[in-house]
Amino acid sequence: MFLKGTKFQQAYVVDESVYSGFISLFRDENPLHTNEMFARAKGFKSRVMHGNILNGFISHFVGECLPLKNVIIHSQGISYSRPVYLNDTLELYVEVEDFFESVQTIEFKFFFENQNRIKIAKGKLSIGLI
Repeated sequence: MFLKGTKFQQAYVVDESVYSGFISLFRDENPLHTNEMFARAKGFKSRVMHGNILNGFISHFVGECLPLKNVIIHSQGISYSRPVYLNDTLELYVEVEDFFESVQTIEFKFFFENQNRIKIAKGKLSIGLI
């Protein structure tokens, strides 16, 4: 089904609708995310986008970009190494690490790069076939 080493790629943009939609849904209005002056005072070039927006992109990838729809996320972990800013274009790279036929589970590793080809986050994902 999914062979070890199979790769996928998907582009995302953290535009105003993604940013404002996240705030509207989850009410996280921490000043690092919402106050330009606060973020700059902390050493960032601008407001830092919420890290969990990337988790939403992972959910989209699993639910909409994989060639199967009979899947469910068992676990996902992500480590952030660089900030994401409004209007950044992100590329998600995903690779199958293993497929466990006996339990119908696929393990992936992934990372995000921004438009400058700088890795901003990486992680692991496990999904089950249902």
